[in-house]
Amino acid sequence: MKFDSYKRVVFFTAVASIAFAVACGKKETKVSEIGQGEGEVSIVAWPGYIERGETDKGYDWVTEFEKNTGCKVNVKTAATSDEMVALMNEGGFDLVTASGDASLRLVAGGKVQEINTDLIPSWKNVDSRLQNAPWHTVDGKHYGVPYQWGPNVLMYNTKVFKKAPTSWNVVFEEQVLPDGKSNKGRVQAFDGPIYIADAALYLKVAKPELGIQDPYELDEKQYNAVIEVLKKQRQLVPKYWHDAMVQVDDFKKEGLVASSTWPFQVNLLVSEKQPVASIVPVEGATGWADSTMLHKDSKHVNCAYKWMEHSLSPKVQGDLASWFGSVPSVPAACKGNALLGDTGCAVNGFNNFEKISFWRTPKEDCSGGRKCVPYKKWAEDYISIIGSK
Repeated sequence: MKFDSYKRVVFFTAVASIAFAVACGKKETKVSEIGQGEGEVSIVAWPGYIERGETDKGYDWVTEFEKNTGCKVNVKTAATSDEMVALMNEGGFDLVTASGDASLRLVAGGKVQEINTDLIPSWKNVDSRLQNAPWHTVDGKHYGVPYQWGPNVLMYNTKVFKKAPTSWNVVFEEQVLPDGKSNKGRVQAFDGPIYIADAALYLKVAKPELGIQDPYELDEKQYNAVIEVLKKQRQLVPKYWHDAMVQVDDFKKEGLVASSTWPFQVNLLVSEKQPVASIVPVEGATGWADSTMLHKDSKHVNCAYKWMEHSLSPKVQGDLASWFGSVPSVPAACKGNALLGDTGCAVNGFNNFEKISFWRTPKEDCSGGRKCVPYKKWAEDYISIIGSK
């Protein structure tokens, strides 16, 4: 998606304004049984999340599903969580692979329905750390099936950095890099308001006097300090990224040397012999734990439930983790997968779960009875920063 500055403000403000709307309408019910498939299922997904062998024949978890169920899989990729929320609000989709900064908005907005986990036999195999995670569980009800999780890593050019950078300061503060040149015009940042949390995580360590404990719970003073860092960063960033494939191309052609990214882009660039590597810096990392959620008005509920069960098979989980550089939501996938290998989960961060600050939507009412800056303000300010240069 490409927007000019005005359209960005309208789009994200509209998304934010409905973020915590109170759901209304008929009393919520959940599916009680699965019937014959309706012939298709439509899914909003992150790029690289649903592969049918078109990019690499070795990665295909769609073809067999379609053959076994008769449910044709239609995929609409989305580059940001806000885009996912907007698409689900428009309707016409059955499922979405939502991150924590979108999932609770969809629940509060009444756009997704409760999942009957009794109809998903493989639910029992889901990582216990994810089964009742707060980004898809509300009042004891499950609104999502865990899919994959992982960190937002720092990707860097290994020709510029002979030794891996240790801090996020290489993308937030102007400085001379190891090759003797400034980082100005050579770094990227994520094109989404949730990226404010990355700057907050950096300041949590860089300026401990601010007292930042949670990058998604910022009082006005903390928030203003974070915004100042992002305004300074704007002078360093020639182009923000939200499309994974475009960022891959940017790193090959635009002279970029450092950026926040997903392991997916790192893996693709490495596979193409590009001089990149990644690291989780000393400040830690934000991250995503994605859940497959069912639209309240889904017209293909049976196929949707069949897909959710399929998505939890160890083969799918392991293949996807290998392809995306993520961590399976089913631990059994960590062993015996030819593509992932028996060390793949450890390499992708299986043991770093507690070190990741997982995406979630900022709210005004936060812990300790404090008043924090809500997502609506995050969206307005971040789009203003991006459009200010």
